Amino acid sequence: MSSINTVIFDLGGVLIDWNPRHLYRKIFNTEEEVTWFLENVCTGEWNDQQDAGRSFEDATEELVQKFPDHEEAIRAWYGRWQETISGPIHGTVDLLKTIKDSGEYKLYALTNWSAETFPWALDNFEFLHWFEGIVVSGVEKTRKPFPDFYQILFDRYNINPAQAVFIDDNVKNVIGSREVGLPVIHFQTPNQLKEELIKLNIL
Repeated sequence: MSSINTVIFDLGGVLIDWNPRHLYRKIFNTEEEVTWFLENVCTGEWNDQQDAGRSFEDATEELVQKFPDHEEAIRAWYGRWQETISGPIHGTVDLLKTIKDSGEYKLYALTNWSAETFPWALDNFEFLHWFEGIVVSGVEKTRKPFPDFYQILFDRYNINPAQAVFIDDNVKNVIGSREVGLPVIHFQTPNQLKEELIKLNIL
């Protein structure tokens, strides 16, 4: 591998604790009910389409028509969207700050995130302004793990993927990253990430 000069972070699940269970545990009485709803109604595949640019309005109305008995819970997904985020993942933010303060690496973010909610994140998480650039799927109308989404980042910021490393918690995105020649760390915990970054001499 060429020497690394660029570190690229995913956001949700790596730096920001986004999880729809944070919201739906307030709506349903049991974990089993939450799981059923997220596996059958507001699914990951459904949410992916908003990350790729579909409007909340269209997405919500589609599901309400399909699952009218769950209308209130469906509308909560976006009506109470901020409750899906519990805050920053502090251990990872600390690692990001250490890398930033070293001044040795260019920092970017590549995120699957709706264009409609990302402005809220920018207003509420100061560390998002530490990046030299952020590529947001909902803005670009494509998303990880599709190759064209990674390529937008490479082209826009003149990144050589062989000299970069990407950090993501989603297995599909880890595979997608490797397929476009971008070395990747599969994020699990801040401590695990710290160990991986030490191995790469980034920390």
